[in-house]
Amino acid sequence: MRLGKVYLVGAGVGKIAYLTVRGHQLLTQAEVLIYDALVESDLLTLVPETCLKLNVGKRGGLPSTDQRTINQLLVAYCLQGKQVVRLKSGDPLIFGRVNPEIEALQQANCPYELVPGVSSALAAPLFAGIPLTDKNLSRCFAVVSGHEPDLLDWQGLSKLDTLVILMAGKTLGEIVAKLQEQGRSHSEPIAIIRHGGSSQQQVWISTLGDIVDQIAGVALSPAIMVIGEVVNLRMIDASSRPLDGQTVLVTRAAEQSSQFTLMLQQEGAKVIEMPALEILPPSSWQELDTAISQLSSFDWLILTSANGVKFFFERLYHLGHDVRALGGIKLAVVGKKTDSVLKNYGLKADFIPPNFVADSLVETFPESLTNKKVLFPRVETGGRDLLVQELQKQSAQVIEVPAYQSGCPSKIDPEVWQALQQKTVNIITFASSKTVQNFYQLIKQELEANYLEAIPAILERVQIASIGPQTSKTCYELLGRVDIEATEYTLEGLTDALIKKQLIL
Repeated sequence: MRLGKVYLVGAGVGKIAYLTVRGHQLLTQAEVLIYDALVESDLLTLVPETCLKLNVGKRGGLPSTDQRTINQLLVAYCLQGKQVVRLKSGDPLIFGRVNPEIEALQQANCPYELVPGVSSALAAPLFAGIPLTDKNLSRCFAVVSGHEPDLLDWQGLSKLDTLVILMAGKTLGEIVAKLQEQGRSHSEPIAIIRHGGSSQQQVWISTLGDIVDQIAGVALSPAIMVIGEVVNLRMIDASSRPLDGQTVLVTRAAEQSSQFTLMLQQEGAKVIEMPALEILPPSSWQELDTAISQLSSFDWLILTSANGVKFFFERLYHLGHDVRALGGIKLAVVGKKTDSVLKNYGLKADFIPPNFVADSLVETFPESLTNKKVLFPRVETGGRDLLVQELQKQSAQVIEVPAYQSGCPSKIDPEVWQALQQKTVNIITFASSKTVQNFYQLIKQELEANYLEAIPAILERVQIASIGPQTSKTCYELLGRVDIEATEYTLEGLTDALIKKQLIL
């Protein structure tokens, strides 16, 4: 049997760009990957598709894998002849709990190799623009764990120029009190850097006297604290992006890729996608099939959503037709996204209302609708009827046919629920009233009887962003407020609105 080996690799601060060359090489060759919770998902894309990936992360207050089990996994896969990568955040020998794992490997005669990584203790201050040393203000610094403050020599630590403290999210108040008891000034600068070096990095700058009140209620894991006059030397990176440090929850349809996510990421945001819609075929194809068989009798085909376009053309092709069947029909679409999807089928809309909303379609329609026969494939239930009513007021003959259904997922995504509970989400975006309704339903379902009091608490520090007036109306009805509304009712417009809001803050 081939000899296995375990590589204890430091993942650094998370981004592939800051991984060591050796670490990158080993990940691309791994047969088994055993990784921590703080390792960013981007690194997991480096391993082969055949690699077995095991998440053994330890997070306070959440279910986690005990150290004995981790040791057993490392030994077992090594003895099977596997190339095992044990991926640990930062550097494996700096607060990495690696000693028990090495002891287990040594006892089992398993070969291993240590691969260094960039510790967050050094990298996070750098990413925040804070120098740990300065010829005048800081000739030394110490790195300590704040997990158990009572075990530290605060009399000695208080005499050092600069302190870097890890794992102190829950003990900040105690640490501040101990430093002040030893004579550190209330006005001494402190910086807290959460998720240093990642797309969701956040930095708080304050003083020992004010910091506890300033971050009250904020989940500070994982975070690095820097205490000392060097904090006042902070240099702001001119290349920073407007949404750096913001975690945006994007409500979307399940299984649909999100161009919106890419736009937000390009502006620096960390994006969590929440499936809030399930898009399905209609309960019956009969009405749509009948309309397709009579296409030549229609004057206009109106499409108000990307899903409407997709399901209409899929059914058209299924019935043995192609786009030539639309030769005598004019096409009207609402929204840039709908128009973009239509172009994928080689067609160009004859009319797009200027405000990108259905309500403006009738107001700006390019010709009289009197006696015009209009085909309107739409969502089966839950859609707004105003467009149909306005078309009929203009003496149009409107044939509505169900083209798809939109429903609510049965349960909220666990990652989303955890992020909301831990208050790591800064902004929630809604691109339709339906996503607002389903978001509310899913949160209500989790909170059960206490939802009326608990929903405002869950959303207390979160900005609610809407794509336009109709979506905002539903936000006010169910969530009580809207903090950001796009002036152009498109995803590009919503992205611009988020950017403008952050530039003001």
